[in-house]
Amino acid sequence: MLWACLQLPHLALDAVLRRVEDPHHPLALVTGPAQLRSLFAVNDAAAEAGLKPGMRLTAAHALCAQVALHEHDPKAQAHSHRFLAAWAYRHSSLVSRQWPGAIVLEASASFRLFGPWPRFEKRLREDLDALGFHHRIALAPTPRAALVFAMLRDGFALSSAEGLPGTLDRVPVRRAALPGDVGERLHRMGVRTLKDLRELPRDGLRRRFGIELLEHLDRLYGDADDPLEYYQPPDHFDARVEMGYEVESHQALLFPLRRLVRDLAVYLSSRDGGVQRFTMRLEHEEGHTDVPVGMLAAERDATLLMDIARNRLEQASIEKPVVGLRLLAKELPPFVPAARDLFDTRPSQAVPWPQLRERLRARLGDDAVYRIAPSGDPRPERAWRRASVDDDAACAMDAPVRPPRPTWLLPHPVPLRQHARIVSGPERLESGWWDGDDVRRDYYVLETLHGQRAWAFADPGKRDGWMLHGWFA
Repeated sequence: MLWACLQLPHLALDAVLRRVEDPHHPLALVTGPAQLRSLFAVNDAAAEAGLKPGMRLTAAHALCAQVALHEHDPKAQAHSHRFLAAWAYRHSSLVSRQWPGAIVLEASASFRLFGPWPRFEKRLREDLDALGFHHRIALAPTPRAALVFAMLRDGFALSSAEGLPGTLDRVPVRRAALPGDVGERLHRMGVRTLKDLRELPRDGLRRRFGIELLEHLDRLYGDADDPLEYYQPPDHFDARVEMGYEVESHQALLFPLRRLVRDLAVYLSSRDGGVQRFTMRLEHEEGHTDVPVGMLAAERDATLLMDIARNRLEQASIEKPVVGLRLLAKELPPFVPAARDLFDTRPSQAVPWPQLRERLRARLGDDAVYRIAPSGDPRPERAWRRASVDDDAACAMDAPVRPPRPTWLLPHPVPLRQHARIVSGPERLESGWWDGDDVRRDYYVLETLHGQRAWAFADPGKRDGWMLHGWFA
């Protein structure tokens, strides 16, 4: 087995930068009690202004007055860690977030699907860049070795188990992820590398540093199994973005909504599932407003979900300022992709009908999009009725076999003023005696002087006084 480690050196900071519209503006995370506020992390723009982690807040304001300050939230950091574990689950069935700030996944089983390690590594980096997370990646025969190599050198890959001991022996003890402060204590004792450490008596190491050190070394070198805590994706999606200020317009909510929808699409892809209903919760200082989003079939395309969510949001009224946006999806049915031919002749910009239908329903309203179903009445103006877009039974109803009908039926018959010749007919329709709207008509297909084909009727037995009822395409 080969394990890939994705180290996330700026996880807390990246979790905040993903939510701001201008990540290049000076920004810092603040922590500590009210009297001793200090910087927890800074972005590149703030670092160029002289700010650095650990600096007192008063000194940071003196150096860069325009820096944007955000409270460091360990819960938000843990949420981002779980989200990345869900993303990694789409690439491997064995994913662990056992170590803070790192994701470990078994990679060798995925080579058959994603290609050899260089191609697989490139895919991982592209996804992480698109998600907005800084990262360091390494590959090794054991998960702990991959963790150590990722902290030492980005891009390092060791696929041979035979070469693992010799490579690890050169690792400094302070960079070997040893338990607690053992690495620093060993360095002060004159033990510089893991080779020096392994040459020491195990009994003495156990008495001085505990059994955890020996277990770590055995699992690091592959001499013992490493029982990892594997990630299992939850059965629902729940993500939230705190605005930091009061929002009273739909436009200001689109940026955080787009980020939440993209995270939802990543989560659905990792589960190989879809979503049919979810809720946008607009949080106020007191209470919240729920904006439901429903579709006729399960979907997971980020662009489609964003279009539908945006249209639903724009139709909702914001009666009170919004201070937080939350996305909830509890019903996650299986996703069945649309079947397409191998040599699909559809234009590249064409939208499949199910996605177009959902966009129209979201923009125009649920009642504005419907299907036409036969009603069984022979009178043309009553032969069809509206049916729901998901009412397959009504639309599949067997209709009587009749001569061709025009594609454009007029709301009401009007006199035909043009001269026309008879192409076919007559077809007599006599019905409606039971409801007081009795009709007796002889229908003909006529062709005008301009070549148009009309559908018109006259009184039974007559061939004049044409009443136009429709046009053929």
